[in-house]
Amino acid sequence: MDMQGTRQLGVTQQQAWDALNDPAVPKKCIPGCDKFEKTEQDNQYAVGMAIKVGPVSAKFTGKVTLTDIQPPSSYKLAFEGQGGVAGFGKGASSVSLVPNVEGCELAYTVQAQVGGKVAQLGQRLIDGAAKSMADDFFKRFDEEMQARYPVAAAAVPSADAAQAPDLGW
Repeated sequence: MDMQGTRQLGVTQQQAWDALNDPAVPKKCIPGCDKFEKTEQDNQYAVGMAIKVGPVSAKFTGKVTLTDIQPPSSYKLAFEGQGGVAGFGKGASSVSLVPNVEGCELAYTVQAQVGGKVAQLGQRLIDGAAKSMADDFFKRFDEEMQARYPVAAAAVPSADAAQAPDLGW
């Protein structure tokens, strides 16, 4: 499975970087995640999460390792997880943050492989579940950024406000 995308964030590049590197934020924002903790190894995190793809539900445990770290601009990460009889997942991702007038843009790519019962579900179902998880993550991340930085969020014009007519009142 390959996935890529960009998201406009209403916070500064540094604020987004700090949040992405705070283990509490991924734990709160990744759907089904109940563990995201730094390990004794540098730039490595132990992860636990519940995943449901179609009829298959499983608890996955694994790790995420950050590499090529370029604060506050980018890093790469490798991930792997085991879900018992449900199977496994592993892959790599790159994340970059580019400042702009609205805050910063987050760009990401993901390449992942799955095996076991999850892999037997078919690529369309897996891709749909992955896209849904990414959308849920970014929705939660946006909410977390607004809670952490309400002034920054208020300063960024919303799409509704940008399209509303100026009535001159």
